[in-house]
Amino acid sequence: MSTDAPWVENRPTRGRRALQLDELWAYRELVAFLAVRDVKVRYKQAVFGGAWAVVQPLASAAIFTVVFGRLAKVSSQGVPFLVWSFTAVTLWSYFSTAVNGARGSLLANAALITKVYFPRIAAPLASVLPGLIDLAVALVVLVGLLVWNGLAPGPELLLAPLFLVGTVLVAFGVGTLFAAVTVQYRDVQQVFGLVLQLWLFATPVAYPPTLVEGAWQWVYHLNPVVGLVEGWRWSILGTPAPGREALVSLAVGVVALVGGLRVFQRSERRFADVI
Repeated sequence: MSTDAPWVENRPTRGRRALQLDELWAYRELVAFLAVRDVKVRYKQAVFGGAWAVVQPLASAAIFTVVFGRLAKVSSQGVPFLVWSFTAVTLWSYFSTAVNGARGSLLANAALITKVYFPRIAAPLASVLPGLIDLAVALVVLVGLLVWNGLAPGPELLLAPLFLVGTVLVAFGVGTLFAAVTVQYRDVQQVFGLVLQLWLFATPVAYPPTLVEGAWQWVYHLNPVVGLVEGWRWSILGTPAPGREALVSLAVGVVALVGGLRVFQRSERRFADVI
């Protein structure tokens, strides 16, 4: 009798396909490998190396302090402007890095996608993880700024991980959406930098959300990152807590996550053909 293994053909799935967490867990080592590789590539032959995790957000916060704090006299809600802006910049820097990384993850792994099988969702998932290392480094600097300015977080600090997890999930959802779209339409890469810049100024990183008044607050919170930045800043600095409008951000964030995964799963059967 022949001992040859039977031929197995991996055909594209048809119809709706649920997210297979067990399969993704089985490929957890691949996710870890891709994440570590991205970290190494990011800082390979870099002059400042890992210091960029501090230099970039600190430079952004310093610019916001001069332009918005000193020149425009924007309120920092009773907190020194540099600390106030740096706290939000740390979260925004992670979000923008994670979304941008997930967006280009499929193109970066084109050689793997066209040659071997693995859950395609592993690529964007691995791309949202390296930014957490940069965030951890930036948080060490934030602790130093808090101590230098004599600021001590209150008990609400215990809720900070919730806003961080929310940011990771929203970044993952938005990143998977743009990853699927980028494979099909490559010119998305050309405009994505502009999208992130506009998104930054639509988020209360350099100004307080109280500048938006009345019913416009509900429209403003259609940006899912607004509620996350508000909550992150409140949990660390004790600034005003998010209001009822933050529920809109929460709802949009859930839609972004679920919608991004659905679009990705409906498109993944064509990735190897068009990438």
